[in-house]
Amino acid sequence: MPELPEVEAVVRTLRPLVLRRRIRCVHVFHPIATKPQTAGFVARAGENRRVRLLERKGKHVLLQLDRGLLTMHFRLDGQLLWFSNAREFLKRANQGENGVHVDVGLELDQGVLGFVDRRHFGRVHAWESADECPGLVGLGIDALSTEFTAPRFRELLAESRRPLKEFLLDQTRVAGIGNIYSCESLWHARLNPRRRSNTLKREEAGRLHKAIVSVLKRALECCLHPAPDFRDPAWWFQGLEKILRVYGREGKSCRRCGESILRIAQGGRSTYCCGRCQK
Repeated sequence: MPELPEVEAVVRTLRPLVLRRRIRCVHVFHPIATKPQTAGFVARAGENRRVRLLERKGKHVLLQLDRGLLTMHFRLDGQLLWFSNAREFLKRANQGENGVHVDVGLELDQGVLGFVDRRHFGRVHAWESADECPGLVGLGIDALSTEFTAPRFRELLAESRRPLKEFLLDQTRVAGIGNIYSCESLWHARLNPRRRSNTLKREEAGRLHKAIVSVLKRALECCLHPAPDFRDPAWWFQGLEKILRVYGREGKSCRRCGESILRIAQGGRSTYCCGRCQK
């Protein structure tokens, strides 16, 4: 699932392609991608609107229009594709073996942006304002924002009795962290993912805050070099596996102490941790 670094890399790469462009029309090939909104509602909301601002909030992509906004959430497997023009787009979108899967297409006055999710978990929605979007209104502090300070993070931890891993996945507390980078941050901070959040001492909370920021910034750099290639349907972020220290390494030696990495279940997700050096 794309997390904050991946979505931020997408936004930074996409910005020069769509900023100040006019959306001529919105093609909705698979209406499930706009549910619970109707395909017609989303299409009408985007038609003839100009993209005024492109930004990220948590794991959401926001296209601020001259009236209203469109939001995209990739969920598990969503991604974006770029087509040079409408002719190429209509020739390739969902056209048999030689075509590419596209759920929603934003036909701009220069180029076409396609939203793709073969498993149909991702969503494209339209809103009059960000205040109308429940997913945005409920977001906590963005993990790479200036508001995400060590003192504020300590306050949030002190208010919660949830296990650390589950706390970090709660987007209403800190927005943008997912399963991969929560595991990585806890490993770097040497903290047990099952510890209750409100049991952390001041030094431990500071260590975790520093680890979160460092892990996310390093992952973002990796996601930007090389940058996403929206022209390639098979593109995905390269080299992330080189920076991972614990995620997906069940049974392998901890790179800090040599103990075997464990995989445990927390909140329906797999958590990877070291049973020796994460306390």
